[in-house]
Amino acid sequence: MASHPSSGVDSAVNAPTLTHRDGRFWRDGSPHQILAGSMHYFRVHPDQWRDRLLRLVDLGLNTVDTYVAWNFHQPRRDEAPDFTGWRDLRRFLQTAAEVGLDAIVRPGPYICAEWTNGGLPTWLTAGHTSLRTGDGRFLEPVATWFDALLPQFTDLQACFGGPVIAVQVENEYGSFGDDPDYVPAIRDLLVRGRVRELLYTADGPTDPMLDTGAIDGALMALNFGSRADEARSVGRRRRPGEPFFCAEFWNGWFDHWGHPHHVRDASDAAATVADIVADGGSVSLYMAHGGTNFGTWAGANDVDGELRPTVTSYDSDAAVAEDGTLTEKFHAIRRALGAPEVVRSKPPAMVTPVTVPAAAGTGLLAGLTELCSAPVPTYSTGSFEELGFEGPIVRYEAKVLLPDHPVELTLQEVRDRVLVYVDGVFVGSVTASGSVTVSGHGGPSRVTLLVEALGQINYGPRLGERKGLVGPVLVDGRRMIQRWNVSELPFDSWDRRAVTEAGDTDPRGAGFAFATVTLPEPADAHLALPGFGKGFVWVNDFLLGRYWEVGPQRTLYVPRPLLRTGDNEIVVLELERRGAEVELRDRPDLGPTEEYVENL
Repeated sequence: MASHPSSGVDSAVNAPTLTHRDGRFWRDGSPHQILAGSMHYFRVHPDQWRDRLLRLVDLGLNTVDTYVAWNFHQPRRDEAPDFTGWRDLRRFLQTAAEVGLDAIVRPGPYICAEWTNGGLPTWLTAGHTSLRTGDGRFLEPVATWFDALLPQFTDLQACFGGPVIAVQVENEYGSFGDDPDYVPAIRDLLVRGRVRELLYTADGPTDPMLDTGAIDGALMALNFGSRADEARSVGRRRRPGEPFFCAEFWNGWFDHWGHPHHVRDASDAAATVADIVADGGSVSLYMAHGGTNFGTWAGANDVDGELRPTVTSYDSDAAVAEDGTLTEKFHAIRRALGAPEVVRSKPPAMVTPVTVPAAAGTGLLAGLTELCSAPVPTYSTGSFEELGFEGPIVRYEAKVLLPDHPVELTLQEVRDRVLVYVDGVFVGSVTASGSVTVSGHGGPSRVTLLVEALGQINYGPRLGERKGLVGPVLVDGRRMIQRWNVSELPFDSWDRRAVTEAGDTDPRGAGFAFATVTLPEPADAHLALPGFGKGFVWVNDFLLGRYWEVGPQRTLYVPRPLLRTGDNEIVVLELERRGAEVELRDRPDLGPTEEYVENL
């Protein structure tokens, strides 16, 4: 497959490279099929972008598609968007071109993607009641964001010699709202920003979704995981002259903490791919390579009022596994696509398994005292956003008159989970809302609440909801605690030397732990924390992500570029109880499986 020529901006208004007529895509005068796969630059270490893109080529694809996560580039309102290093979207697209792939860019501004807050920055959504509407209070920040984002790739469009052949207008709006002005406004912002190539919308293949999601001036693409013939019929009925394009074919699915690992039969997925492309249809596999929700970027879903946070892995049972392994599904789908026999990609080099002891550091409360930011006084509980904190751990502390007999401490609304201490002693935990029994000595007691956010909801009407103590805290069901000091654990800038010294105040063993793994050379690995309960883990000062014994995920992927020859330092922040060992394994354990069934 030939590489794209280097890009160069033409002063003229270049015609789109990819067009459609008579129910087909056309490119350079010939019929064309988009054979794409989703791979998100923000979920794959940049030193591995080329390797994973080459695996998509071996899969038989001619295009990569990627979302753009606004909050990944601009987490704070007062900072300019960052397009360097891991956030270098332009480099990712140029790398795709170098290996011979076209590219589809999906700039949102809302992306869903099981990414926290659907990709929207919390500074934008906090307290906002007109998300994803034509309200200027939402559209004006979007326009400013697009002014920064679009120049990162508009000169890389195919009409200027680059790889970008299509751009998505918003994302699945038909599953969210019904403002007839909104999606056209996003389309117009893209056109104003010099997007010349094909514009398209993507929604589920039902009339209610398409009624508000599909718009004039953009191709109507469809998202689904099965029943391609039904989706094809809907498309032809509503847009008889347009090509059939499945913009997200759900060949796998994501996982929630406390629920099984989703898988899909390889032959079943491949059969649906074959059905889509049989008569010239186009497809994008969601996901072709899923990657990882590193750090605290994993989102959450609302399922019948229950918050279900997404796990750290975004393997998604994809054709190319999280660690780059070529799966059975990879081979089944490439056969369905008629890919050449030769597979050039080699298996990933994996670490030789090793187990090392974990040394206990400072206990949880003492460690947070050392590391948390300066307390902010407030006369009521408040959300992270109202207090100017990012999370995911915020400490609320108050002096409270507690009687010397048991009473109920009631937390009326917690988002999402809180550990409760009285005078430095752990007394219980609350999720969402609830009470714990406490007692004092008749005088002022120190009540400490460690609140953990489990990921911003990324889909549906609860999009953008606040985190933290958003309801009052009551003593004995009546008396409201009003004076608090609130501080944040800064996850991106804390000094681990301050918490290396052992010393527990929590009989459960919650607190910091440390391990050193010595390697002869770097290699991909899967980290296991046997005996640990719940918390966060850093590898060589990089926040790998959240772990939790409820599963299904039991190991966390460690990309080779994060490791080094010689000593590798592992730091664990454990919220419940520390284990005694840390393991690097040569294969993943994503937990007990459940067959994915489309619920559209």
